[in-house]
Amino acid sequence: MSKTLLLMRHAKSSWKDKELKDFDRPLKKRGLEAAKLVGKTLVITDSLPDAVLTSPAKRASETADLVIENSGYQGTTEYFDSFYMGEPEDYINVLRELPDELDRVLVIGHNPGLEALLQVLEGKVNALPTGAVAFLELELKHWRDLNPSTVGELVNFWDPDEMDLEEIEEKMAKDKKDKEKKVEKKEEKKDKKVKKEKKEKKEKKGKK
Repeated sequence: MSKTLLLMRHAKSSWKDKELKDFDRPLKKRGLEAAKLVGKTLVITDSLPDAVLTSPAKRASETADLVIENSGYQGTTEYFDSFYMGEPEDYINVLRELPDELDRVLVIGHNPGLEALLQVLEGKVNALPTGAVAFLELELKHWRDLNPSTVGELVNFWDPDEMDLEEIEEKMAKDKKDKEKKVEKKEEKKDKKVKKEKKEKKEKKGKK
């Protein structure tokens, strides 16, 4: 058994109002569209999380709202002050407290901490642009055991600036067909084996 962690950097935010505090900066139009796209992608790829954990900063909470609205996610959403300006250990400390019935969790936060967390878990230096999602499979049975040495495999990566819903749908449809073909071949192989065993059994019986 493993745990799945979706690390999403908040979508692109606006610097238009110079009077706003950093915490209160909203998403710009491009960011709004990116968050919507990620929400739709979660549905298409059958990747809806069991829980959403987000920074309370406006650009992060707006990202979470749009992802949820466009994915149909109906689970719980929790806000953690430590995610704002957080380091990898701040994210890890929150994740370690999660109940084990949660298998897939979406975390929405900020760089450089979130990108650093990705690099710590994957063991590679990868960038995490605004709005991007890193899909990690963790070698983990219990969230309480999560630590900087936990091994994570990057199984998918979505960057809204490079995503195309039609391409994603086509890929998912192809993957589904490929899986169905594999199941069919497995069943055919099983049927042939059963028929062969019956034939051999019948032949042995006839020789007696």
